[in-house]
Amino acid sequence: MTPSLLYLLAVALGLGLLVGLQREWASSAIAGIRTFPLITVFGTICGALAVSYGGWLLGAGLLAIAALIVMGNVAKLKRGDADPGMTTEVAILLMFGVGVALSAGYTIEAVVTGGGVAVLLHWKRPLHDLVGRIGQADVQAIFRLALIALVVLPLLPNRAYGPYEVLNPFTIWLMVVLIVGISMGAYVAYKLLGRRSGALVAGIMGGLISSTATTVSLARRSRTAATETRAAAVVILIASTIVFVRVLFELTVVIPDQLTATAPPLVAMMLVMIVVSGGLYWTSRATFEAEPEDQEPPSELGAAIVFGLLYAAVLLGVAAAKANFGQPAMYVVAGLSGLTDMDAITLSTAQLIRSDDLDTETGWRLILVGAMANLVFKAGVVVALGHAQLIRRIATVFGVALAAGVALLVMWPG
Repeated sequence: MTPSLLYLLAVALGLGLLVGLQREWASSAIAGIRTFPLITVFGTICGALAVSYGGWLLGAGLLAIAALIVMGNVAKLKRGDADPGMTTEVAILLMFGVGVALSAGYTIEAVVTGGGVAVLLHWKRPLHDLVGRIGQADVQAIFRLALIALVVLPLLPNRAYGPYEVLNPFTIWLMVVLIVGISMGAYVAYKLLGRRSGALVAGIMGGLISSTATTVSLARRSRTAATETRAAAVVILIASTIVFVRVLFELTVVIPDQLTATAPPLVAMMLVMIVVSGGLYWTSRATFEAEPEDQEPPSELGAAIVFGLLYAAVLLGVAAAKANFGQPAMYVVAGLSGLTDMDAITLSTAQLIRSDDLDTETGWRLILVGAMANLVFKAGVVVALGHAQLIRRIATVFGVALAAGVALLVMWPG
């Protein structure tokens, strides 16, 4: 027996113990902390022997495991212990497969799968609670996301069209999938956490789903609930800070190789926002317990199409401004785009950087200008819809953030 096989057997034993521990804790009558390691090791042995003696050994091993599952369930039925669930049985078959995958050289994949099985089994209650919170609209939103990502995207041509050759239908829709996926993930987290989760979580969820919508909603509510203006200011500021986290994540996905050249000034701006948010939250935390606003599922097909068109328009606008009018016009496009939506200017700029149509220095400046325009727009929303106390608080904190943004634009070394 070679050392490499010994190593694989040790990994199989560890993964089996992990899953077996969870099943033992859950009081499974079929397999527990001893059986699962044996099954995973058995799969690894079968896979290793199949290399020398043929693939029939894998089939025989799988049939043996299936027979043991049947015998275990028959014994349960004789005891009158009927259980319609099949989770442990499926986990047994899967862990046998994990053992085989280890012997085939898929070590990382097998480890990830085994760990994922253990986590999935342990998350039974949270997952069932999540399903209990999901309504018809949420199910429809999930399948709309599947339509957007798994049906529409593969059908689109992956080539550039139009003037300046920056309009690639596949890439444009891929950015739509990315944004809808981020928002949908935040919405699922919102469902898991529940509504009463405090101002901090309210701001984070608001920033991940839509900081502009969060600002509009809280500004309106402050008019009729003046006592909540401090809480509203904190949530709006945190949501606006999370926008920068979202921007950096999008840049990491689209242009990971240029991240060191584009991210530092944006990180600096985010840190300023974090400090201001933290100060406001710390000074106000004893006086409120904010409740997140009701959120709608974020994968409306119409909204996805609108974002795709906006992204394409910004992409084309920046390219046209660069070709015909120079950098000042590009900043105008960035400011107009960032007024209501940061994703379009961020992703279009990242796409132009990736295709070498824009340098990183101009790129991060365009994104920062868009972010500052977004703060100005949300401040205008608060002025138009909010209570006087909320207006004063937002004007102060956003004023500090805008001053920091101007300083970064002027002083950051080129």
